[in-house]
Amino acid sequence: MKWFGNILLNAVFFLFLSWLIPSFTVVSVGTAILAGIIVALVNMIVRVLLVFFTLPVTIISLGLFCFVFNALMLFLSTLLMGCGFIISGVSTALLIDVLLS
Repeated sequence: MKWFGNILLNAVFFLFLSWLIPSFTVVSVGTAILAGIIVALVNMIVRVLLVFFTLPVTIISLGLFCFVFNALMLFLSTLLMGCGFIISGVSTALLIDVLLS
């Protein structure tokens, strides 16, 4: 149940941030919910492996690399999503990640 709550909360934040940031586009509520599901799946599958392999960089940067890493996961979710959920660049993904955190 917590997983569904997080997906819906991410969808609401995606809609709000698409209104706030001009280089981030979410077409509809359904697209935002689907994007929340894809972001959750990417975080469950891909993020676990990449965090393990980038652990030395994260330790050296005192955890700041996690923001970059999460932004790349958002950008990967955009590539998997296709149209309707558009992040124009990695810097926009980093800004979205900082605001979501």
